[in-house]
Amino acid sequence: MAEDSDLEKTEAASPQRLNKAREEGQVARSRELNTCLILLAGAMTLWVSGGFLYGRLVYIMRTTMHFDWTLKSAVESLAPTMLDSFLHALTGLFPLFVILVVVAIGSSVALGGLVFSSKALTPNFGRMNLFKGLGRMVSASTWIELLKTLLKAALIGGVGIMVIKSYLPQMLALSHLSLPMALAKGLGMVLFCCATIIGSLLLIALIDVPWQMYSHAKKLRMSKEEVKREHKENEGDPHIKGRIRQQQREMARHRMMSSIPDADVVVTNPTHYAVALKYEQDGDRAPLVIAKGTGEIARKIREIAAENNVVQLEAPALARALYANVELEQPIPEALFAAVAQVLAWVYQLQQYRQGMAEEPDRPVNLPVPPELDPQSGQTQTTAR
Repeated sequence: MAEDSDLEKTEAASPQRLNKAREEGQVARSRELNTCLILLAGAMTLWVSGGFLYGRLVYIMRTTMHFDWTLKSAVESLAPTMLDSFLHALTGLFPLFVILVVVAIGSSVALGGLVFSSKALTPNFGRMNLFKGLGRMVSASTWIELLKTLLKAALIGGVGIMVIKSYLPQMLALSHLSLPMALAKGLGMVLFCCATIIGSLLLIALIDVPWQMYSHAKKLRMSKEEVKREHKENEGDPHIKGRIRQQQREMARHRMMSSIPDADVVVTNPTHYAVALKYEQDGDRAPLVIAKGTGEIARKIREIAAENNVVQLEAPALARALYANVELEQPIPEALFAAVAQVLAWVYQLQQYRQGMAEEPDRPVNLPVPPELDPQSGQTQTTAR
């Protein structure tokens, strides 16, 4: 598609895109850095353990190149001699092998980190597409890799030719030296040749590492459409989320309305606010707000309360304070205990009156509602009608 073309992939890769690429084994790697570090580690190991390795080589050469007349009549001693030489060679080269293996593993993960991915081993038949293969052959990255390979070969080959040319007389003279002296000078030449090659590879690695990081980041770039699509997948479609929230509100409203018949009293404004309270006399909790609303919801609360003979009290300040400061299914704050206690006491007396067991009580007035809890305390009086 047009939105996924390289020309429109201007956005940096998101963390999710980077993690997905890492799971697929796509990380920045530099073979030049790997080669340079391996050669450097090998040269340093030879430099440090050269004396130990030299002793082992001298012993092997003396043992294997010395002609023993007894071997003609004791061929069975040949195998132990060869085994002894092999063990000496192994012990001499073992430190070098171990260090090279460790450095090879460490240098390969130094740039992109350690990655375990089974997806990288999965066959990808899309790579068998002829046209895509031809496109990769003539792509800019392919030409850059070819140029880098040619420059590397020219640089290393030039350095090798210069070293060999400068050391050619000394190399020819090694045949006239004693064995210990020839080995010492030969190792010195090898170390110098390694040092010059490592220096040239270090220059290539310093160029290759930033390029690999840039190339990897460019390959994972995203278009604006992909960023939007990923954001939708992570956050969800706003329209769907809106419908889900609407359904949740309707379900919560339905549960709230179904609990109104169990309320002890509904405190109203009288028309703008309605708050239903319930108090469990046998419990130790404060009265709970089981329903509240404004406007049309408040009207519906009053209608359900009237249909179920729930007591209603017009107390504007208390209704506003309860609506603004108490969530559903939560107890009232301590600052409203006194006001709500007067209301519940009035409700209890009213129930006694309706049962013919007491006189009709007076509606509570001047309820003690703290002004800081009433959103309209500066506009109205904190009185109850």
